[in-house]
Amino acid sequence: EAEDRFRVLAYDTALSTVVAVAVYVALKAGLDGVRRWRARISVLVVGSGPVGLTAALVAVRSGKVLQLTVLDERNRSALLCRPQQIALDPRSVDFLLGLGVDFDNMEGCWQEEHFFTRIGVFQEYLLSILEQKKQQVDVRVQLGTKFSQDYLRRIPAEEWPRVIVVADGSCGDSCSVLGLSSDYTVESCHAYGANASIERLDQRQVPTPEIRAHSLYFDLSAYGVEALREHRNPAAKPGFHLKIYGTFRNRYMALACPASDARMVRFLRHTANSSLMKNIFHQSFNAYKTDIEPRLNDVTLYHMQCSRRLFEIQLSHRRVSAAYIEGDNVAVTVEGEAARVLNFDT
Repeated sequence: EAEDRFRVLAYDTALSTVVAVAVYVALKAGLDGVRRWRARISVLVVGSGPVGLTAALVAVRSGKVLQLTVLDERNRSALLCRPQQIALDPRSVDFLLGLGVDFDNMEGCWQEEHFFTRIGVFQEYLLSILEQKKQQVDVRVQLGTKFSQDYLRRIPAEEWPRVIVVADGSCGDSCSVLGLSSDYTVESCHAYGANASIERLDQRQVPTPEIRAHSLYFDLSAYGVEALREHRNPAAKPGFHLKIYGTFRNRYMALACPASDARMVRFLRHTANSSLMKNIFHQSFNAYKTDIEPRLNDVTLYHMQCSRRLFEIQLSHRRVSAAYIEGDNVAVTVEGEAARVLNFDT
C-alpha cells in the first residue's frame, strides 16, 4: 500500500513537472513572439528603381518588418519599359544571390562574373519576389503614387513608418518633402569626357556585355591637330578610354581621358565643329563593336545624339545622406544616386 502511494506520488510529481515545463515553454515562446512582433516596424521605400527595390527586399528578408510600402510616382508600364542596361559586379551578384535572386531565371548575359540586364527586367524580377513575400509580410507596392505632404497626411498615425528609405534618383525631390536638404556638393574628377547614344529600331532589346578600349588616339590631322607627335612623346598623358554598353537597340558610348593640356584634348574641349565628336564616336563604334551587330552608316548616324565637345567630368554628393526626425521618431536614409557623375554615364 505504501509502495502504491509512493508510485502515485511520483507519477503526479513527474506529470506536474512536465506540465509546468510545458506551460513555461509555451508562455516564454508566446512572450518572445509578442516581443518580436512589437519589435517589427513599418518601412517606407520611396522609389522603385534597382536600389529602392533591393532595399525593400533586404527589409522583407530581415524578419524585422511588420509592414513594407514601396512608392513610386511612375506607373508600372513606364517603370518596366526602361531600355537602359544595368551592370552588376561580382560583389553585387553575391549580395543579390543571398537575397534569393536567381539569375538563371532572369534575361541577361554574363561576362567575367559580371551580369548585364535591362533595368526594366531587373525591376520586374524584384517586384515579383516582393509580391511572393506578401504571405509573410504586409507588402504594399503603390506605383503611380507621388510621395508628398498630402500622402503623409493620409497615413494613419498607427501606420506611420519608422524607417524611410529615399531612393528616388538624382532628380527626385522627396527629401524636400521631409524637410531635408537636397543640395549637392560638386567636385572635379580631373578628367574630361563625352557621351553618345543611338537607338536602332531594327535591332532587339538584347542585353550585351560591355566593350572597353583604352589608350585610344584619334587622327585629327584634317583639323590641323597632329596627335601622333604627342603619342610618341613619353611624357604625354595616356590616351582616351572608350566604353560601349546597352542593348543592341539602345547603344550608349562613353569617352573619357585624364585632364591634361595635350593639344588634342584642348582642341576637343573648345571645338565649334558639332560633327567632329559624332565622327569620333562613329569610327570608334565601328572599330570596337561586336561582330554580330551591324556597323553604323550614314543613315543610322543621323539618329545618333552625342556631346558637342569634351566637358569636365564632375562628381556630386548629397550634402545630407541620413537624418533622424526627432518629433516623429523616424529614421531617414537617402540612397540611390546619392553620389553621381554629372552629365556622364559610366
